Amino acid sequence: MTRLLVLYSGGTIGMDHTPEGLAPVPGLLPQLLQRFRTPALDFDVLEYPQLIDSSAIVPAQWQQLLDDLIARYADYDGFVVIHGTDTMAYTASVLAFALQGLAKPVIVTGSQLPLVHPRSDGWSNLADALEAASQPDLHEVCIAFNRLLLRGCRARKLDAASFAGFASPNAPALASFGIQAQWQRQHWLAATADFTPVKLDVSLKLATFFLTPGHASTLAGQIMQAGELDGAVLMSYGNGNTPADPALLAGVAALTAQGGAVLNISQVVHGAVEVGAYAASQPLARAGAVAGADLTPEAASAKLLVLLSQGLRGAALRQQLASPLRGESS
Repeated sequence: MTRLLVLYSGGTIGMDHTPEGLAPVPGLLPQLLQRFRTPALDFDVLEYPQLIDSSAIVPAQWQQLLDDLIARYADYDGFVVIHGTDTMAYTASVLAFALQGLAKPVIVTGSQLPLVHPRSDGWSNLADALEAASQPDLHEVCIAFNRLLLRGCRARKLDAASFAGFASPNAPALASFGIQAQWQRQHWLAATADFTPVKLDVSLKLATFFLTPGHASTLAGQIMQAGELDGAVLMSYGNGNTPADPALLAGVAALTAQGGAVLNISQVVHGAVEVGAYAASQPLARAGAVAGADLTPEAASAKLLVLLSQGLRGAALRQQLASPLRGESS
């Protein structure tokens, strides 16, 4: 028999109608989950005392998820994390990078409509997540959503109006679910070293800057020069291009000189930062920014958080940021 642990943090999937609108109802989702028990599958449910809308999540709650997964790691064959969709890709990315040496499946899921809705997508998402979490040779963090299994640190929420809420634009799906599951095992990661999870430093101050024509680059540079940040993600244009704004370049240089780092990623959904593809990408690189290849914004911020939490600073930090971490390459 396969034994799983389901960690329920909140989100639309377990909500019900209240006079104030949809809101989490303690005890509802664990009760509804009972229909998935079979002679071959047993699971326990850990429902958090404060069920949250995922837009309210903070790093301390990521650490709570990590603590609970780590404490129970030896007791279960796999794990399902039930989560709101708004920040699901952020949580999946943090778990993927922080759970180093993972040798069991950790599947994150939720829904666009609550289970109490007659057309809820939550039932199929839960069924697929439980099946994926039962695969003994799946050794990574994934998102199960809309009949797809996606690498956690390559997925993004791209649609708030349909059931196809998530995609991994620069990486193939790891499975698709029809009448039978189609497992794309050739894309799965192999187990690597011993399980050595990272404890997050929840005091770190990180920021993400989305460039727009006008004063945005100057403002981003001024904030980076202020000395308050430990690291930053810069969402630039196209293949990593930015204006040669003196304030922006000074900000990147200042944060780099302080031992932090600026990770340069692209605003576009498909494609990657390629330093040198255009001359406009060169000044930022010379100032010290690290090219983030095809990292998503969610994965970029998670990668920066986890590496800084390991105590990396200066050249060592920039070297690791420039090197693929587990899960970034298919």
